[in-house]
Amino acid sequence: MVQFKNRYMVMEVFIDPNREFGGHEPIVISHFNLAKAIKDSILLNFGECSLALLLCSFQVKYVNPVTKVCVIRTSHEDHKKIWTAITMVRSVGKCPITFNILDLSGSIRTCKAAAMKCDEEKFEAYKLASSGCVKPEITHTIESCFEKLKNLES
Repeated sequence: MVQFKNRYMVMEVFIDPNREFGGHEPIVISHFNLAKAIKDSILLNFGECSLALLLCSFQVKYVNPVTKVCVIRTSHEDHKKIWTAITMVRSVGKCPITFNILDLSGSIRTCKAAAMKCDEEKFEAYKLASSGCVKPEITHTIESCFEKLKNLES
């Protein structure tokens, strides 16, 4: 019996700081809009057949809307195409973004460790930037995201 092998990518999303804020709602990074942006990139760059093949194993496993860290699962054979498609994503909705891939691993355990480390560091930087005045709802969101990450399984 052959085991299905996965690859997990830990990424951070950078929102363009130079975009105009006049009248624009702040972008909320979610499972849905990240998956849609990546699927659109696959369709645009590789075509419908590749999209159908790649979607069998593609899944956005975790997204933290505050620290903008996410985890994506794909198959071992297809991870290079997904990585290429992610590199070519330029916006989520109408908001320009870029991705920075932090870690590529073959197990969920090492992926969780890398994502947790990055999440904690980014949240500490967030607290420092806000002079320690973090709203309770943001703290609650971060804590629930940490719990989701700790309970993340394939």
